[in-house]
Amino acid sequence: MQDFAQAKILVVGDVMLDQYWQGKAGRISPEAPVPVVKVGHEEMRAGGAANVALNVAALGAQTGLLGVLGKNSDNQLDTHGLQLEQLMHEANVNTDWALSESGTICKLRVLSHHQQLIRMDFENEVPKTAAQQLVELVDKHLENYDVLVISDYAKGALQFVEQIIALAVKANKPVLIDPKGNDFKRYRNATLIKPNQSEFEAIVGAAPDTQTVLEKAEQLVAELNLKALLVTRSEHGMALANADGEQFTVQSKAQEVFDVTGAGDTVMAALATAFASGMSLQESMAIANHAASIVVRKVGTSTVSKAELDEALKADSRHEGYQPLTEDELLQLVQLAQKNGEKVVFTNGCFDLLHSGHVRYLNEAARQGDRLIIGVNSDESVKILKGETRPVVPLESRMELLSALSCVDWVVAFNEETPERLICKLQPDVLVKGGDYEPEQIAGAQCVWDKGGEVKVLSFWNGYSTTKLVEKIQA
Repeated sequence: MQDFAQAKILVVGDVMLDQYWQGKAGRISPEAPVPVVKVGHEEMRAGGAANVALNVAALGAQTGLLGVLGKNSDNQLDTHGLQLEQLMHEANVNTDWALSESGTICKLRVLSHHQQLIRMDFENEVPKTAAQQLVELVDKHLENYDVLVISDYAKGALQFVEQIIALAVKANKPVLIDPKGNDFKRYRNATLIKPNQSEFEAIVGAAPDTQTVLEKAEQLVAELNLKALLVTRSEHGMALANADGEQFTVQSKAQEVFDVTGAGDTVMAALATAFASGMSLQESMAIANHAASIVVRKVGTSTVSKAELDEALKADSRHEGYQPLTEDELLQLVQLAQKNGEKVVFTNGCFDLLHSGHVRYLNEAARQGDRLIIGVNSDESVKILKGETRPVVPLESRMELLSALSCVDWVVAFNEETPERLICKLQPDVLVKGGDYEPEQIAGAQCVWDKGGEVKVLSFWNGYSTTKLVEKIQA
């Protein structure tokens, strides 16, 4: 989990509106040999730089967007521009527009049974006056943001991209670029550019293997005076080379690819958001890789939410094995989860010789909120509670077993006979205990109530007992 709320990202580039008309194609037109689609559903989505901004906002960062939209005869936004502006407003993206007679770029797709039948593009060349006005808007707003993202779709809004980069360099703002075209010299002095494999090879020539990609990326970094270059390589993952001669790669996380539309926007958004929050470019690449694996399973231009990314990172961490948390590390995670609107549940116990009664109880506990913490008695406190022959299973092994359960988010140890001190420190939203207790008898209950939380007594599963298991083994 990572807190992106303080990150401030300004996106500038080619914005467009993606329209989707969907319906049933049940017959062939008598006028021409084409299917007749009875449109039953219309949908509008943001495309291009606007989709990058939506993805940044979905991750919880503070987001601004600058672009060129069309205007009508009254010098107001045209219809497609108003629709795009509304999408940005609903996502809490701050916007400022250069207006042009060329009209707002719109791509209309007609689909039937999830099959695209035709795409119609409404676009005209962006005049230089509007492109120059966009430079002025960057100069006006840049000081309010931490990172500048340039999303180039070669539609004309970035005719003066060199000037935009110069403004960012002068202001000491990192500038990350999604490039387009056959002339990457336009992006000289940027912090990072992110071409895909085909865009990269159009510049440097064939790069069929990872080592060749990294070698040629290093050369391009030096040639363009970049800090780093990231190549997205579809099913082959990502490769990053920086100006210090360091090279990094990640393998693709995508298991199922349903639609790659807008995936590059999501990668750039996640990369920039992680970087703006203080992560390194290498760490940010890993975050972006996870985001890409989520978005390619969606239809059309889509976003990845903070919750979806957190779940992907959580699932991935399980495969890396158990990693113990300190109380302070856990406190940060709890506070971040609560800040994201998640309800944190706490329970505790010895959990010596884990059995199905434990699992049933923990599943019920997990259903009381969004995140489940288990406080586990240390070996010393188990001896005090259960006698000198216990625990049978040492603390580290008990914690590792508990962390492997799908219902459990975090496991932490405590040395005292009760977890009251730990509960008061972590301040969970819900405190649960199994058995025949009264709520006021549960250690830590008052601390939870004082913070407006809940204390619950859950089911006691008769017939399940670690003590009885130990006695049976010893018999």
